Amino acid sequence: MATITQHAPGTFCWPELSTSDQAAARTFYTSLFGWTVQETPIGEGETYTMLFRADQPVGALYRASAEERAQGVPPHWNSYVAVASADEAAAKAKQLGGKILVEPFDVMEHGRMAIIQDPTGAAFCVWQAKQHIGAGVLNETGSLCWTELMTTDTDRAGQFYASLFGWKGASMPIAGGPSAGSPYTVFNRGEQMAGGMMPIPKQSPGTPSNWLIYYQVENCDKSAARAAELGAKVQVPPTDIPNVGRFSVLQDPQGAYFGILAYPSA
Repeated sequence: MATITQHAPGTFCWPELSTSDQAAARTFYTSLFGWTVQETPIGEGETYTMLFRADQPVGALYRASAEERAQGVPPHWNSYVAVASADEAAAKAKQLGGKILVEPFDVMEHGRMAIIQDPTGAAFCVWQAKQHIGAGVLNETGSLCWTELMTTDTDRAGQFYASLFGWKGASMPIAGGPSAGSPYTVFNRGEQMAGGMMPIPKQSPGTPSNWLIYYQVENCDKSAARAAELGAKVQVPPTDIPNVGRFSVLQDPQGAYFGILAYPSA
């Protein structure tokens, strides 16, 4: 397992679940992925659950804030992008037509962040690392391996992220699954893939723009079946992506969506 000590700007570096039932979500995800946890007090009787693969952090979960609960925000995974300056990224996003949902603020000694909504409505976070870089491992079994934007306007979203993070987009038709034939954009950060983008599927009219995270698994079918046993709903059954692997989209027992992805065995 290769340990990461720094994330380059423009890298999805941290997945974080906001949930309605922290204990139940912890049980679900640790049972599904074999993660261990570390609870950190964050005040007012609340804790922040760090999720670990071996001894490396791969994500976190917490009980939705009072503000989120009051606004009726459903359980969801937050996606964090590494940046050199959270303040500069937020200011630039605003200039590009984004909306600052939460202005830049310090997370104790760990880092500085902001929550941003792109011009098509998808929310994401930016993370300026201090003592906490984010995930200590990526692209390995049990860790974040892909982050994908489903949007109502791929042209506008593509221009926004290209200008904000310097990503370069390369489009191709989707080869499999319910959105076969639709354009799929791979965002590249230099020679590294940063994430993907696709239009909201025609089968899901009215779905708002959103970022979806994927965790890498060894066997997509077995992991999807295990998730269902644990109370998840299989929204997209295990499906092959030619020349990539096999994926499934799931909804955890509290309602948060996430994906799993298995690459072909060597």
